[in-house]
Amino acid sequence: MTVTSNSLRSFAGGIFIATSLIGAVYLFGPSEASSTGKEEPAEVQKLSEDEMVKKLTSKGYVIHTEDQWSKQLKAMNEKQEEASIKKDDGKVVYKTMLTVSTGMTSIDVGNALEQANIIKDGLDFYKEVEKRGLENELRPGTFEVESGMSTDEIISTIFK
Repeated sequence: MTVTSNSLRSFAGGIFIATSLIGAVYLFGPSEASSTGKEEPAEVQKLSEDEMVKKLTSKGYVIHTEDQWSKQLKAMNEKQEEASIKKDDGKVVYKTMLTVSTGMTSIDVGNALEQANIIKDGLDFYKEVEKRGLENELRPGTFEVESGMSTDEIISTIFK
């Protein structure tokens, strides 16, 4: 096949015409895309504040106003401060609420208790739990423990 100047000009002319048509459609065509189907756009439903609260609470959410939330945080902080340190015959006793979730190990519990000043050494706690064969008996939940409790009491509270 031989490329002649006429065939080259014809090819260039076709490219020019196609580009011009595409540019004209782009510039002078509709400014918004429209759906080709017969679907109608979904209506946006405006809910009142009461309707939103009812809908969320029916799905298990707890709704607070900013004032309610602030009061709750303040009360919780005051209660935590009262409970965290109490004097008992001159000895400081630490209290904490320990939350054990699914997947935690007795090592995690020991470390959490150590950080809360409930026990002296998390590793010793883990070894004691392992010695008793209770490492797989950890109960998920929230437990109140304090530094005045013995290791036996702590283990019986948290483990089955």
